[in-house]
Amino acid sequence: MAILRLLASLFIFVGILVGCITALLLVIVLLRFPLLLIAVLLACWVFSRLLETADEPPN
Repeated sequence: MAILRLLASLFIFVGILVGCITALLLVIVLLRFPLLLIAVLLACWVFSRLLETADEPPN
């Protein structure tokens, strides 16, 4: 049972580490290519506008 717990902890640690590295690489790529950053910000803005209009009741 201890080996199973160790493997689960190792799997969780590796998953968190890979997630952090992915987020860091994404930030580096966005800062390296400013047009990509603008495109991501524009997409987030459009998505938030769509969510706002979807929450409003129809007239």
